[in-house]
Amino acid sequence: MAVTRIISSCGDPYWCWAVWPVIPFSDRTIDFALGQPAPAPPSTRHWLGTDAQGCDVLARLIYGFRISTLFGLTLALVSSVVGVAAGAVQGYFGGWTDLIFQRFIEIWSSLPSLYILIILSSFLPPGFFVLLTIQLLFSWVSLVHVVRAEFLRARNFEYVNAARALGLSNFRIIVKHVLPNAMVATITFLPFIVSSSIGALTALDYLGLGMPPGSPSLGELLYEGKSNLNAPWLALSAFFTIAGMLTLLVFIGEAVRDAFDPRKAVL
Repeated sequence: MAVTRIISSCGDPYWCWAVWPVIPFSDRTIDFALGQPAPAPPSTRHWLGTDAQGCDVLARLIYGFRISTLFGLTLALVSSVVGVAAGAVQGYFGGWTDLIFQRFIEIWSSLPSLYILIILSSFLPPGFFVLLTIQLLFSWVSLVHVVRAEFLRARNFEYVNAARALGLSNFRIIVKHVLPNAMVATITFLPFIVSSSIGALTALDYLGLGMPPGSPSLGELLYEGKSNLNAPWLALSAFFTIAGMLTLLVFIGEAVRDAFDPRKAVL
């Protein structure tokens, strides 16, 4: 908060209170009043210093954190829908359905996903949704085995047989009776999907195959830290941000799993 002097229309000055943001820089704002060559070290003007272009590191970290979190959560949500549906069909019906799906998943999961991601990212136009689509091709496979095992275990339980005897459809039995008990294992696995997707996005950005150039990215900040070893605040800021973000995601995932566990007694 600061006091600002304003000149009124009649020419008389008056004072008013103005609220300024804590960080008055955007992720692409170049500070031309540094007074020293970029990258500049941390100061009261730039709390974590600037990068090689003169942009505020803290502002780029905040924007990069938002993009990475949004990317990881969106990918986890979409891949969980696809993976849960495929695993539920396999585990509930079994037989030839399970056998055919399992052979396809074994072949698909044996493909070198990282190399395919790099190849596709090298000739496709960089962008958020392009990377999300490429990542979705392989991220859903990790959930199939977990959900399939839960459905194979629960398909012959007494409440499932009772639902069949009452004439309920297979879709209603899967969604209303079996799926809630299988969601605990699924929710437990979701933080690992989010963490791996954020790690993959950071790696692609580090290699220059991720977001468009100039986008606020943790991977790009790591690359700038490698290119400017005389400015350790670049790599250290990105490293501690990534480590803290992944740690928080794991803790949040554990809390969500405990909250949605139907087998825990409510006191």
